[in-house]
Amino acid sequence: MARLYLIRHGEPTGTWGTSPDPDPGLSERGHLQAAETAQRLFAQRPAHIITSPLRRACETAAALVTLTGQSPAIVPEVAEIPTPATIAQAQRGDWLRAIMGQAWHEIDPDLQAWRARAIERLSSISGDTAVFSHYVMINVAVGAAIGDDRVHCFAPAHASVTILETSGRGLTLVELGTTGTSAIR
Repeated sequence: MARLYLIRHGEPTGTWGTSPDPDPGLSERGHLQAAETAQRLFAQRPAHIITSPLRRACETAAALVTLTGQSPAIVPEVAEIPTPATIAQAQRGDWLRAIMGQAWHEIDPDLQAWRARAIERLSSISGDTAVFSHYVMINVAVGAAIGDDRVHCFAPAHASVTILETSGRGLTLVELGTTGTSAIR
């Protein structure tokens, strides 16, 4: 049974709609959060490190990469929920707030397919793995583990660690990470 440590990225320098950078990195506080989380994870000795390709996740992973000397795998399936092509970047916050109150079966089939690919990818991991990811993606994993179809079923804080297990056939919740609030703008 593989243990998955799902880490939400540390505090970013900006959020959707408030930053001119569409892929913001970590704030000073985010770097401190990443370092603290890396120390906790280092004690668990994950065999692998994977990260979303987005900068804030990669920068959060960097602290653990430095401690372990491992090379992280960049895995698009654990990236942030994709914005549909019909949604302008400036409207992303409104769109995201709207879907957060829905269930997966109620939303766009392309997003349902994204969710299914993410669950399949996480379920197929063998070996204890640190997975650096994002708010909605962690909700996808937790929802799959507890049988909850809601888009938003958990509020992971920045740099929190949620622990799941997989035997290759699905996900099981071991421990929810710390909760927090996130501004969706």
